[in-house]
Amino acid sequence: MIVNRLDEEQLRKVLSELAGLLADTVDAGASVGFLAPLDRAEALAWWAERAADVAAGRLVVWAAYDGDRLLGTASLAFPGKANSRHRAELVKLMVAPDARGRGLGRRLLATAEGAAAAAGVTLLHLDTETGSPAEHLYRSADWTAIGAIPDYAASPDGVLRPTTIYYKHVPAGALTR
Repeated sequence: MIVNRLDEEQLRKVLSELAGLLADTVDAGASVGFLAPLDRAEALAWWAERAADVAAGRLVVWAAYDGDRLLGTASLAFPGKANSRHRAELVKLMVAPDARGRGLGRRLLATAEGAAAAAGVTLLHLDTETGSPAEHLYRSADWTAIGAIPDYAASPDGVLRPTTIYYKHVPAGALTR
């Protein structure tokens, strides 16, 4: 298993694969911001729109491969405000449905956490559907739940569900961004 950070050019080269992973993840029930069934063209457009953020350094995307097959992604989104450079949001941690349960999500999470620390980020945050399998991953990786917001987002099947907000302090480093 290889986990690579994608630059803008690499991201554009694998847009179709990223779109397929996003659609498969949503269609398998993961609440990552879309309703099922997710049209691949919509998923492709969503990823294509992220290229400018990757180029500008506002978004860092990692892709996990087994040979030539994309199995997962994780991303960090950085706020643009000067008083927020110490934090980032973990977004779109996804693992292909048939690759779950083998530690890939944990590896992607650790990669993002390590990169955040190296970039001088000291605080990470995320939101995830309350009661989802992802909650086990975050809790077991020492993320702290701070509460749930009822009816925050629709699950892939369109039902309003609560979302739990998590945070994690990462080792302090010099602000290098």
